[in-house]
Amino acid sequence: MSPNDLVLTPNGVRFGGRRLPCSIGKGGLTYDKCEGDGATPVGTHRIVGMYYRPDRILRPADWARPIGPGDLWSDDVNDIAYNHHVRAPYDFSHEHLRRADPLYDLVLVMDWNWPNAQPGKGSAIFIHQWRRPGYPTEGCIAFSRSDLHWLAARVQPGTRVIVPMLG
Repeated sequence: MSPNDLVLTPNGVRFGGRRLPCSIGKGGLTYDKCEGDGATPVGTHRIVGMYYRPDRILRPADWARPIGPGDLWSDDVNDIAYNHHVRAPYDFSHEHLRRADPLYDLVLVMDWNWPNAQPGKGSAIFIHQWRRPGYPTEGCIAFSRSDLHWLAARVQPGTRVIVPMLG
């Protein structure tokens, strides 16, 4: 492991010499991720994208892509674009990236089940802002707004996110 890796520990994520409190999926950690189980997948993942709301925050990095009103993420196991960014109008089940709440104002996309997604193995596993400390996610890793912005300014495409099975 390198200091440039994000490493989940029982006390938060270690990165860049700091420990950042975080929340994980309400289903805990799993080796066998399934769509809708609420679990965070165990493994070594990579950051492959960054999206942000330009109407709410400044561009956090030069490689970040703006989230517009039609930006969605497919979570439909019957969709050929399952676990990929798609645009509205869209007939398959999806998540809106442009939300009323601030959770997706800044989103780091991990390569879990991407780019060659296997239907049912989980979608939209992101790093994003938490609702509040300790409040679980649907399988993502979530941070306080300030810690998320600190991370976004320092990670690069390809940064490893290491999620071990914690005892």
